[in-house]
Amino acid sequence: MPDAAIKSLNVVTPQGVVEALVLLEAGRILDVVPVTTTVACPILDVQDQALLPGIIDPHVHINEPGRTDWEGFDTATRAALAGGLTTLVDMPLNSAPVTTSVANLKLKLAATNGQLHTNCGFWGGIVPGNVNEIEPLIEQGVLGFKAFLAHSGIDDFPNATEQDLRRVMPILARHGLPLLVHCELTTDDSTWKLGDKRSYQNYLTSRPKSWEDEAVALMIRLCEEYDCLTHIVHLSSANSIAPIAAAKANGLPLTVETAQHYLFFNAENIADGATQFKCAPPIREQANNEQLWQALQAGIIDFVATDHSPAPPALKQLESGDFTTAWGGIASLQLALPVLWTAAHQRGAGLPDLTRWLSENPAKLIGQSNCKGRIAKGYDADLVVLSADRTFQVTPEMLHHKHKVSPYIGQELRGVVEQTFLKGQPVYQRPQFTQLNQGKILTR
Repeated sequence: MPDAAIKSLNVVTPQGVVEALVLLEAGRILDVVPVTTTVACPILDVQDQALLPGIIDPHVHINEPGRTDWEGFDTATRAALAGGLTTLVDMPLNSAPVTTSVANLKLKLAATNGQLHTNCGFWGGIVPGNVNEIEPLIEQGVLGFKAFLAHSGIDDFPNATEQDLRRVMPILARHGLPLLVHCELTTDDSTWKLGDKRSYQNYLTSRPKSWEDEAVALMIRLCEEYDCLTHIVHLSSANSIAPIAAAKANGLPLTVETAQHYLFFNAENIADGATQFKCAPPIREQANNEQLWQALQAGIIDFVATDHSPAPPALKQLESGDFTTAWGGIASLQLALPVLWTAAHQRGAGLPDLTRWLSENPAKLIGQSNCKGRIAKGYDADLVVLSADRTFQVTPEMLHHKHKVSPYIGQELRGVVEQTFLKGQPVYQRPQFTQLNQGKILTR
């Protein structure tokens, strides 16, 4: 017998949106049955509110230990729950130390104690000289590995070279783990910093699409050579869409994400001095971003992840508006779902598309597609109740991030998260957290 059930006229399943009763037992979905089914257990009737699988964000910088004044497990995972996110994967930087060794991973795991409110997995890091740490990190359960081809912004996480990747990719291919890559092959030209420091256009031209396109081309070649699962993070250049599509058509094990900010904002509308918009690669022009949308809807881009990379207001240079010195990173974790839903709905996409882009396909990357990312029999009961047609205006006060700095402040968004469930247990009911410290560490 089920422990409980959730009844909704809009359950988002792999078969589409249906009226259904979702039966829960011991933290999993026992079954999805017709809404008229009689069951001897408590039923939560959410009526016409949508029931979605929990959101999975595999690209989050939580920054603890070492830079907990930037974010931290407590604030990041609270913000996640309030936004309907039930699973995060933490990047190997900007914490200190970085997750490039087993010893450093253990420090990060210890830092989660008592403050993990969502499920959380970890990426290992690839830096020059740590190839001997790769298999020990795999034994510890990391979900895959991340490398930068450009300076990461953190000196203790230097960029990997092609030779570094050639040493690592055969190991990852043998273990079936993905290599995630920040794709920019940069030059040392810093003359742009002599121009207008407050000019967004000046910053945009300092990181051209060609940097990204050349790096993507390199990763496609290495992916083919080593048959290694390769994942391009936060794609921003539409010029790379065609070669990515060709690589996929040729059967290469290549996946791609873009980020909400590339789909929601356009360079033409970013004011000079608005450093809360600074990120790398940068937010590009509307014509470019429309092509990203087309690639996402065509399945060339697999999913969308926030690249939540917060920093204290002083590091964002909000007062000076100096793009040359401001920290590059968008804070958006809590808003992942409504930001994408707002823009997607305007383009005629539906809730099944949203679920594919925020739950089902991210679950594949992190090796959890047999238990997360779907409302289906046997899957974990990580669930979100969404008022899909309600709108709200983003205010600093509603954000649970440590710092209330975000380019989305003042935006009107569509989709209000009403409740979040973790393993069948209610953990958030707007605007209150009902249970905390329920998150689990995810391993392969």
